[in-house]
Amino acid sequence: MCTRYALEKELPELKEITYAVSRSVLASKFIDTHARPIITDGVVRPTDIVPVIAPNAKGMKTVFPMQWGFLARDNKRTLFNARVETAGIKPTFREAWKSHRCIIPASYYFEWQHFKSPDGKEKTGDQYAIQPKGCTVTWLCGLYRIEDGYPVFVILTKEPTAELSRIHDRMPVMLPKDKIEAWISPTSDPTEILPYALSDMVIEKT
Repeated sequence: MCTRYALEKELPELKEITYAVSRSVLASKFIDTHARPIITDGVVRPTDIVPVIAPNAKGMKTVFPMQWGFLARDNKRTLFNARVETAGIKPTFREAWKSHRCIIPASYYFEWQHFKSPDGKEKTGDQYAIQPKGCTVTWLCGLYRIEDGYPVFVILTKEPTAELSRIHDRMPVMLPKDKIEAWISPTSDPTEILPYALSDMVIEKT
């Protein structure tokens, strides 16, 4: 977790974000150099380019296109998630943890049930769509940095709730909308915001 989430561009809050990212100068640069569209509707997969909320040079909340995945320090792997418990000390993530935090808007995220078969092998079962209870938009917490002149991001994960642990051993960190600006602020302490992370989820088999 997390390797899939969904965007529904017709949702009012996501429609505003989609419009903002389409007007970004960076969006056209991404398209020109990567020869790939900005994903604003449907299923999002690792390495996709999507709308992400982060502060601009003046510290104002802004929507940017970013690509999903950090290049690992060995330059051989792409990392899509970071454990919130260790992001502040891992060399790959610690600078971003201090001052380059972002929010990834989603309708909901997907998870596949993981379990062991009688022969001890890891198996993947049913797929579930998950979002915070009472929410239409899911605000996923992430970290970002610049690679080769373009912003890239990872999604933070944590220990799951008891209910979600029956599906997977990790879940993404999600915040209420009113904590977005505090989370992305380069001057805030992320450890003071994490207690507001949402845990009451709506889980539906897809």
